[in-house]
Amino acid sequence: MDPALCPRDPNTGEPLPPRKQPGYYPGFSTISQSPFWDEATREVIDKRVKHPPERKFFSAEAWNFWTSVFAHLIPQTDRAIDRQIPIVAVLDHRLAINKTAGYRYESMPPDRVVYEIGIEAIDLEAVHRYGGKFLVLPSADQDRVLQAIHDGRPEAAREIWKRMSVHRFWQMIMGDAIDAYYAHPWAWDEVGFGGPAYPRAYTRLERGEPEPWEVQEQRYEWLPPANTASAEVDSSQSHHTESGQHSLLDRLSEEAQQGAKR
Repeated sequence: MDPALCPRDPNTGEPLPPRKQPGYYPGFSTISQSPFWDEATREVIDKRVKHPPERKFFSAEAWNFWTSVFAHLIPQTDRAIDRQIPIVAVLDHRLAINKTAGYRYESMPPDRVVYEIGIEAIDLEAVHRYGGKFLVLPSADQDRVLQAIHDGRPEAAREIWKRMSVHRFWQMIMGDAIDAYYAHPWAWDEVGFGGPAYPRAYTRLERGEPEPWEVQEQRYEWLPPANTASAEVDSSQSHHTESGQHSLLDRLSEEAQQGAKR
């Protein structure tokens, strides 16, 4: 793993070492609570961890391509290699069985076609901007290629974008990345999600306190990797600290009160 792509210590600027369990809930394990789940739930969750889907839909080249893209959408450089969550495997399975959301926008081709022509669109944007296909570019240039599509301002592949909405395309690939990542119990550990509530229920909903099997949140500050587009965003650290969020809420509350008085 390239240290230049790891989050940085805000005091030293040095890369933070990958963790087996990133996030603000050290020591928490959702899977440790599996004895309190029913058998069907245990089987489903166990399969997600131990038996991710095998490649059936994508070619090896397409699999590698989307693996690289999703590494930018949801970076996992803060995770140890053996604890990284398989995203493309879940997407591949969805496309292999042709599972959809049950509807399709008029401005979008079928999902399988979206992922086929999406490779060409991204590669054309990469060649247009930096003279090489996406996979051969440095990570920061890959970031900027994807940033252009995220912003809805691609400069190449105009014929492809006539066939599908650039905004819907981004929503689809981002949605697939999020669905796959946060369905995995290792991501639950990261965000402190207590896991399935059946048959055991949650007992402390009314006061927001952790359940007896959960742990208290322990925040730490970090900076985005230096060699990424994230580092170019102004005041990005305010999004990573609770104090920044509180100060924003305080300002909004004060403005609302002043407006009410007027």
